[in-house]
Amino acid sequence: MRRYGKDADEDDIRNRPSRRGSRPRTRIRPTHEDAAEGMVLTVDRGRFSCLIDQGTKREREITAMKARELGRKGVVVGDQVALVGDLSGEAGALARIVRVEERTSVLRRTADDDDPYERIVVANANQLAIVTALADPEPRPRLIDRCLVAAYDAGMEPLLVLTKADLASAEPLLETYAPLGVRHVVTSRDELAGEGAEAVRELLRGLVTVFIGHSGVGKTTLVNALVPDHQRSTGHVNAVTGRGRHTTTSALALRLPAKKGEETGWVVDTPGFRSFGLSHIEPSRVIHAFPDLEPGTEGCPRACSHDEPDCALDAWVAEGHADPARLYSLRRLLSSRDAHEGD
Repeated sequence: MRRYGKDADEDDIRNRPSRRGSRPRTRIRPTHEDAAEGMVLTVDRGRFSCLIDQGTKREREITAMKARELGRKGVVVGDQVALVGDLSGEAGALARIVRVEERTSVLRRTADDDDPYERIVVANANQLAIVTALADPEPRPRLIDRCLVAAYDAGMEPLLVLTKADLASAEPLLETYAPLGVRHVVTSRDELAGEGAEAVRELLRGLVTVFIGHSGVGKTTLVNALVPDHQRSTGHVNAVTGRGRHTTTSALALRLPAKKGEETGWVVDTPGFRSFGLSHIEPSRVIHAFPDLEPGTEGCPRACSHDEPDCALDAWVAEGHADPARLYSLRRLLSSRDAHEGD
């Protein structure tokens, strides 16, 4: 092998031409300044349905794949993306997602509390509708609490949607969550074709709302009533186990119908979750949803769980700065991270 001294210059070194051509490689990526803007509506096996030219006569859905330059960056429902390639929307056409814009909010979950891998459910939503049946199946307060924690962590406004009011009263459950000031709406099965659906729809206008709830609570039935042009299959509750069957297998963003001059909104229907892990959420982030309690944490020890003997919140409440019921609710939500969801 030929050796070169330390004083050798580039004229002394013979460069072999690349077999793949002499074009130099570069790390400079194209900016795609002419890329079209779109919103991800659903994800299916590596293919993304996106809406482009939103609000114009040329509005259309296209199918896209993730460009290689995005690397391992995930793309989820609700993402605002930049697209290039075949944007015709015709059968067989395939575009490329080349950029994911900065997200305004991210709803996350883990499969279980001991699972370190967090999953993004939906991006850029500003309201979380927690759908819960009052009976058949029975309410699961621990799961509701966990969803509330996830909403507060994501900076989303929670909305409690109680279904099947014809089977049981909503008052006991509403009394539990009254100190949190969570907005709520109550519907029965026979109301969904009329006033019940309209009452829910009014709370969704102008917002991107994620619908979440465990199987059998009537979530998909409600979504079908809100967006009748996009019917999704519904299931039933097993009479022995009291559990529902998963009928929604992937998240899907649907636009609310609106009359001329009315403000529209978006509904994101998600798969029914039997668990909602919160291992990725720190107590210090949840406290932000309690502005009446947050100033009282200044005297807390470092890494305080807000449910220990030295927590300064006890004195803050005792001095009359906040309602004791609010502190109880905060601690109940935080304890839900470590308790079984079916309790």
